[in-house]
Amino acid sequence: QVQLVESGGGLVQAGASLRLSCVASGRTFSRYAMAWFRQAPEKEREFVGVISWFGSTTYYADSVKGRFTISRGNAKNTVYLQMNSLKPEDTAVYYCAADPSTTGEPSRGSYYSSSVYNYWGQGTQVTVSS
Repeated sequence: QVQLVESGGGLVQAGASLRLSCVASGRTFSRYAMAWFRQAPEKEREFVGVISWFGSTTYYADSVKGRFTISRGNAKNTVYLQMNSLKPEDTAVYYCAADPSTTGEPSRGSYYSSSVYNYWGQGTQVTVSS
């Protein structure tokens, strides 16, 4: 089994920054793209961003582009989500997810869909006050 564990969530004021981490452990695959999704109360889970295995490819949702940055640790099994200029509408539970493949690239044309990700973490709460 593969486990994904997120950390770094918390309560901050609007305009502040937070960095989330996600660590993969267990029977990990050779290569996998890793993504961040979020889910606010009474809303559907939405795509935030994704990064390829080698870190050379990233995609972001329009709502976070320019404010959030995904990066990958040297050990490749750790992914970070740097969130700057946070807004109250960023309040949600943030989940990381893994999409294993031979290339480790995000799934073309569907990387924004939660259905392509086989492994999920338990989530970490981010609350942004106004």
